[in-house]
Amino acid sequence: MLKKLITLKNPKSRTAEAFRTLRTNIQFSSLDKVLKSIVVTSSGSGEGKSTVMSNLAITMAESGMKVILVDCDLRKPSVHKKMGITNSIGLTNILVQGVKKEDCVVKTEVNNLNVLTSGPVPPNPAELLGSKKMRDFIDELKKEYDLVLIDAPPVLAVTDAQILSTIVDGVIFVASYGEAQKNALVDAKHLIDKVGGKILGIVFNKVPEAVTGYHGKYYKGYYGNDN
Repeated sequence: MLKKLITLKNPKSRTAEAFRTLRTNIQFSSLDKVLKSIVVTSSGSGEGKSTVMSNLAITMAESGMKVILVDCDLRKPSVHKKMGITNSIGLTNILVQGVKKEDCVVKTEVNNLNVLTSGPVPPNPAELLGSKKMRDFIDELKKEYDLVLIDAPPVLAVTDAQILSTIVDGVIFVASYGEAQKNALVDAKHLIDKVGGKILGIVFNKVPEAVTGYHGKYYKGYYGNDN
């Protein structure tokens, strides 16, 4: 399943190259501090955030960074599907049952890339993600990995992404070209701003060839301060 992701399936494609450009943009997006943890989210559902994050994780790992991809969408987890692994045990088992991290983290076929799936869906996702255990766990991962990439639910649907934005170094929005509504993106940005989260930028996917000149290209832009 992992090989179906474009950065592995066709690494010389323009889309794969766009992900490498995205990687570079992220690495240079913060001059004050090294970005060790990033939340990837969207304003609404169906924007393709999990696919974008999975390809980004591969690209980051291929550059030599030690990366872990964590599925914190505890309502509709999908990272395990993208990565072709089981979700029988994962993050919720660590937070609720005290299962050892080493028993839950999965090594992928990509060097330097590990995955932690969500685990069983809990009845109280927001409470778990906002707990001290969760904060301490992310701090632990940041000491072990060069980059912690976190998949979060859409901002406008639930509070989870807002909560997570307060414990990471930055937030990236994914938006489907021609589908995402500007007002929704602005509202989502304001919600992250409200809790003090740092927005790194926005990735547009599903951009048609007529717009970019590149079939399926991904593009990363930045919000202006006046938005």
